[in-house]
Amino acid sequence: MAHTDHRDQPPPRTSARGRLRREVPGVVGLLADERDFDAMRRYRTFTFDDHAAYLREIDGLLRSLASRGLHTTVALFDPEAYEEFCADTGLDPDTPAGRTRYTATLPATGAAVRYTGQPLDTLVPQLINTAVRRATWEYATTLLADLGECADCGQDIGHAAFDRASHLLTRLLATAGPGTHHLVCSVPAADGQLLAVLLVHHPEQAPAGLDATECAEFVSVLATGIALETAGGVVLRTTTPGAPDRLHGWRLQRGGLVALTEGEVFSAYCTDADTGEPVAPEPGVEYRAGFDLGQEETGTHH
Repeated sequence: MAHTDHRDQPPPRTSARGRLRREVPGVVGLLADERDFDAMRRYRTFTFDDHAAYLREIDGLLRSLASRGLHTTVALFDPEAYEEFCADTGLDPDTPAGRTRYTATLPATGAAVRYTGQPLDTLVPQLINTAVRRATWEYATTLLADLGECADCGQDIGHAAFDRASHLLTRLLATAGPGTHHLVCSVPAADGQLLAVLLVHHPEQAPAGLDATECAEFVSVLATGIALETAGGVVLRTTTPGAPDRLHGWRLQRGGLVALTEGEVFSAYCTDADTGEPVAPEPGVEYRAGFDLGQEETGTHH
């Protein structure tokens, strides 16, 4: 039987094209909220009429893309923002092409999460949480940028507050030491409470691992409280292997962070924020005072 050596021949064109296709990212726009889904039903070319069935189809699509080794990002589809996009670009909103063009912009402008096979009941909360965090960050950064300069010293108030917040976070993490740290910063604002969460992994004999985006969000919210000299505070929960979790807390005061006492930390964690009623302490948790962060170096000057 004749034998042909294929080792030196180029791979088929379809194989090369398939390899390239696996390197092209994709975006799926998701109508997570039923009200948003209903808003899209006014378009004739949007053919879905049941939100639950639509979500099942989205889940199947995502699984199909993942099975082919394709990198997919899922982004929240906002009907109001879509309508504005079409008005600005001159596109007809009642077309698949309009929806495709808008969806392609979402990872850069809206809330988006990488699809890694997670079910929709996990993916949707991730998307919503990402959207809330992004809105909080945008609100805080806009507020800081609009504060202007200090009338007495000429400093840019927002920039100075951001620098102080960065310094405080660096001091806090350095003093906290190794462990897994979960930090929450809460600051009152005109339209509600600004909340930022930061998860930090700090192994022994290695630098702390920080997510740059989460870190910027956290610092921006803390800087807002510093610049406005509002109430609010920071809580820290540290987990280390073989030891109880440790809880620490600080209050915002005069543009800085003042350590809470052990009793104040216990009271804060063991009181229902809505009713004021006592809540049972969490088993296996130590309530500790906050540690000093060098307030004399970080007070406000405006």
